[in-house]
Amino acid sequence: MNEAAEQEFREFAVSRMDHLRGLAYLTCGNWHSAEDAVSTAMARLYVHWSRVDNPDAYARTCVVHAAIDERRRPWHRERASSDGMPDPPGPDQAAVLDDRAYLMAALHRLPRAQRVVVVLRFYEGLSIEQVAEVLGRSPGTVKSHASRGLAALRTLLAADGPVPERLNTMGGTW
Repeated sequence: MNEAAEQEFREFAVSRMDHLRGLAYLTCGNWHSAEDAVSTAMARLYVHWSRVDNPDAYARTCVVHAAIDERRRPWHRERASSDGMPDPPGPDQAAVLDDRAYLMAALHRLPRAQRVVVVLRFYEGLSIEQVAEVLGRSPGTVKSHASRGLAALRTLLAADGPVPERLNTMGGTW
């Protein structure tokens, strides 16, 4: 790769890194796995940089696939002794963070296929056809997963008690 292309890749990586980490986290539900998925995706993108027409779409696809693949690795079936330990309490943030945590907890209770489709459709704002292309599935399967995922989210949120009113106005900003 020549210097100009490498500089272009670096600028892309720096500008998109936080967004890709968020996408990976929403897909797999674990920050460590998300970091691994983004690293894997960036390595793949670097190798193919000169041939990629749409780096955003390529990176998004690589991140989602890497996050899914990361969950299949044997060490994910093992449990660390610290898994049972609660996270240390953090400072109380604004109500928006409470709503976000409320929604994220429900989101991570969805089956993986539904969660990935819901994240790509409603967090990333992709069309059904774009999600189908990213996942290598038919548009009908994507529609089915999106419909079932949203229905399951509604059920999960309703089962946990009344849904905070602020969640209805959050839009796509989780």
